[in-house]
Amino acid sequence: MRWYADLYAEDVEKWGIVGLLHDFDYERWPDPPDHPLKGSEILSDLGYPDDVIYAIKSHADYLPDCPRVSLMDKSLYACDELAGFISAVAKVRPTGIHGMKPKSVRKKMKQKSFAAAVSRDDMLNGAEDLGVEFSDHVQNVINAMTTIATELGLDGS
Repeated sequence: MRWYADLYAEDVEKWGIVGLLHDFDYERWPDPPDHPLKGSEILSDLGYPDDVIYAIKSHADYLPDCPRVSLMDKSLYACDELAGFISAVAKVRPTGIHGMKPKSVRKKMKQKSFAAAVSRDDMLNGAEDLGVEFSDHVQNVINAMTTIATELGLDGS
């Protein structure tokens, strides 16, 4: 999220917070529509900005009154499933995320048993909604995650 915020000349800190917080309620309330509505209520009570709360709500396809409108909304949806999938791919590579290419990600996407809970449709639709060709989007997310590979545990060690 921070990488895309920088690319679009947006507020890097705000977008980073959206990325960090968007699923904070999932463990407690994993079922729709509680997730992300319960978390949104908490964030509202804590005084978070409306656009942050809206972006978090809009990453759920099952909330028809929260279409993705802003670049922040669209970027969160586009990065959500893909970042998790890229993490899974990196964990089975000897070099982790280093040297990973979109081709490797696409190959793993074809393996239905690999990271089976990750929606391939959400990954593809997210890039389309953001207006970025899927392979370019995958490379963008790889580049962003590579800069913090050690912190993410994806450096292959």
